[in-house]
Amino acid sequence: MTERPAQRTPNRQLAALIAEAGFSNAGLARRVDQLGLEHGLDLRYDKTSVTRWLRGQQPRGTTPALIAEVFTRRLGRRLTAQDLGLDACAPVYAGLEFAAGPEEAVDIVSGLWRKDSGSHAELRKIAFTPAGLVVPSRDWLIGRADDKVSRGETVPRIPAQGRPAVPRQRGQSERGPGQKVSGGDIAALRSVGELFRALDHAYGGGHARQALVRYLEHEAEPMLRGTYGEQTGRRLFAAAADLTRLAGWTSYDIGAHGLAQRYFVQALRLAQAAGDRMYGAYVLVTMSRQAVYLGHGREAVQLARVAQQGVGGSAPPAIQALMHAVEARGHGVLGEVRACTASLVRAERALETARPGDELPYWARFFDEAQLADEFGHCHRDLQQYRAAVQHSERSLQLRAAGFARSRLFCRVVLASARLGLGELDQACQLGAEAAGQASEMRSVRAVEYVRDFERRLEPYKDAAPVRGYRDKVAALS
Repeated sequence: MTERPAQRTPNRQLAALIAEAGFSNAGLARRVDQLGLEHGLDLRYDKTSVTRWLRGQQPRGTTPALIAEVFTRRLGRRLTAQDLGLDACAPVYAGLEFAAGPEEAVDIVSGLWRKDSGSHAELRKIAFTPAGLVVPSRDWLIGRADDKVSRGETVPRIPAQGRPAVPRQRGQSERGPGQKVSGGDIAALRSVGELFRALDHAYGGGHARQALVRYLEHEAEPMLRGTYGEQTGRRLFAAAADLTRLAGWTSYDIGAHGLAQRYFVQALRLAQAAGDRMYGAYVLVTMSRQAVYLGHGREAVQLARVAQQGVGGSAPPAIQALMHAVEARGHGVLGEVRACTASLVRAERALETARPGDELPYWARFFDEAQLADEFGHCHRDLQQYRAAVQHSERSLQLRAAGFARSRLFCRVVLASARLGLGELDQACQLGAEAAGQASEMRSVRAVEYVRDFERRLEPYKDAAPVRGYRDKVAALS
């Protein structure tokens, strides 16, 4: 790696932290190299590289952020490149910070919105990092709601990023800095969330994701930087958390997994500012689902368990069922039959105790018998228990409302894979072709990937007539 010319001043900040962490120069270099490999980087630093940093040289590219993350993991507190006396360049961990307070949380998340709504295409290429789940989930679990979120400022505060004032562009909010936030403003945020949620369910995350991000930048951020009391502020942070989680969910659906991970972390922090412990658990459940999709079963189980620990026994039965079902999905990915079955049983029993009149948060109302049957179907498919997977997937499709088009597509692919596992090739190909047709009408990378997974399972039967017919049907879609 090419370094910048040496500075004259030794880096005493870095030296002090190396001593605190108990690293040798070679040990620090090795850890930076290992972390780089998690991001596909072949860095090859050694003890001589660290000696140069201590003498004042500045590593280039993403390395300062990687070094800071090594110390963050070792010392258990969030450190930035600047804390180490290094220049902050292209921080791969930007957005994974769990802010110390609500003001910092607003700065971090609004910076993410602005970058995402612009032409920062590289933001959507950032890799998902399992290590980035540890600190936020831990800090949420041991943390509590912020003592104060109200804002009474009438003079605009300069964000931590030092963003200069820019002329208002077409479509940008006319809300001025420090303007009072009303109940109507928060109701509008909620309504917008319902609109984008419905679009996501029916047409995929790519359909209106950018419009949602621009809305967050131009409408939600000015509200968060406005004037409000404690009660209004908590409701405002709750609404912002929901929209931020949705931005993460739609990013996840288009395959921008590193970006989605950052949105989820910031939604978790906003939920803490809102004092909404239950919604924070839901964000962790969402993060667990992403980990399942990416094959990180152990992390998925841990996130689901943190969610359960964070709300204790206070959650309504349907939400308890949701958390147990998501834990089961993680066990299923790992092939842990006994643990998966136990979690599914807990989920089923919890949902059985739910009463029709139970008051549920709006975000939990989707978890019903149809969704639980879908979770069962996925788990049994992953465990290669195909007959049970067929039974539950068919039940889910019978119960699931038409508006959940993408979920129905996923369930249909699971059913097709299970039929294939039972040797029912004709039925499997028919179901797969139906799913492929639906995927072609959506803007969802996940939908396409589900179909591709089914096609990989078809490879051993590629010369059979039903498979040739399937491929003809799919070819006609393009």
